[in-house]
Amino acid sequence: MSKRDYYEVLGVAKGASADEIKKAYRKIALQYHPDRNPGNADAEEKFKEAAEAYDVLSNADKRAQYDRFGHAANAGSASGGYGGGFGGGGMRMEDIFQNFGDIFGNDMFGNMFGGGGGGGRRQGSRGANLRIKLKMDYGEIANGATKKIKVKKYITCQQCTGSGAKDKSSIQTCNTCGGSGQVRKVTNTFLGQMQTVTTCPTCNGEGSAITHKCSNCKGDGRVYGEETLSLDIPAGVQEGMQLSMHGRGNAGERGGPPGDLLLVIEEEKHEHLVRRDLDVVYQLHISFPEAVLGIQAEVPTIDGKAKIKIPAGTQSGKIFRLKGKGFPAFQSYEKGDELVEVNVWSPQNLSNEERDMLEKLKNSPNFKPSANARSEKDDRGFFDKIKDAFG
Repeated sequence: MSKRDYYEVLGVAKGASADEIKKAYRKIALQYHPDRNPGNADAEEKFKEAAEAYDVLSNADKRAQYDRFGHAANAGSASGGYGGGFGGGGMRMEDIFQNFGDIFGNDMFGNMFGGGGGGGRRQGSRGANLRIKLKMDYGEIANGATKKIKVKKYITCQQCTGSGAKDKSSIQTCNTCGGSGQVRKVTNTFLGQMQTVTTCPTCNGEGSAITHKCSNCKGDGRVYGEETLSLDIPAGVQEGMQLSMHGRGNAGERGGPPGDLLLVIEEEKHEHLVRRDLDVVYQLHISFPEAVLGIQAEVPTIDGKAKIKIPAGTQSGKIFRLKGKGFPAFQSYEKGDELVEVNVWSPQNLSNEERDMLEKLKNSPNFKPSANARSEKDDRGFFDKIKDAFG
């Protein structure tokens, strides 16, 4: 099933402000929150759908990519683990509560619905997203590729496995909240007693405190290092497209969830070919005799070489189309072509013998351009091809 437009999901216009998007998401998330709709699978899907839309539209970079490429902006192969911001299968509940709980005032879900997914003890802070540029040549873009790259980032400390503590005995339950990560306060009002729940100020909601920090990470639960990643890039990506790899960004502090790895595609220039959307264009230069007599020419393609017949009498500017030799569309069966434009090269230095030969031919009727050689229909077709090739 195809995804709905994110603006439609939140019920906002395409030019909506960040504040309007935030308010719209808050309204929908409250309406379909699982605690308000227990056992309702449809409400849960709408809750996740709204969170996914907000994840993209609330981020200026992701929103710009989405406005340009649509859902393909943050999509990718299932094997590579890409998806609409959170891995291809929609957002997970823990991601939503971890990342967007502040939209509701941190504890609103807990107060309104009895704890839901956002209350209680929490992990350390989420790791930051990491954006890198990934260069790909024409062959990799056309066929897809597995790229191995080394990424410098924050990784989980192996000595303490992310806890930040020297050992297990160095972690103690918080005395203020008793390990729950929350403190409750009851106040008397003219409406009666009212209970409020807030994040524990002593442990910042983690429910525990470290007495002796890990000597390797100094209590952070992570260290700056390097990781080698194997990335499966789908065919049909293009310059500026952004792919999101869930959970492969910077590690979070003290066991917090990791951020995402954002891959921005950069196309490497081809030695002979130029990309025009899904098509590629090649400039074939031939001599005057070859144009007159015709030749069998070999031209470069994305995947190698191809032979093309240039018939006798071919005019300069003629465009030949090699069907299916262009780029595939992203996540589609559509495929572009290779457009070969013929350019007749005129020599600049002639010998006396060559000049005499051309002088003899110059006045021959067969060498005089004919104004009627092309019909109006042929001209329209010619310029349509030029337009297709060069926009």
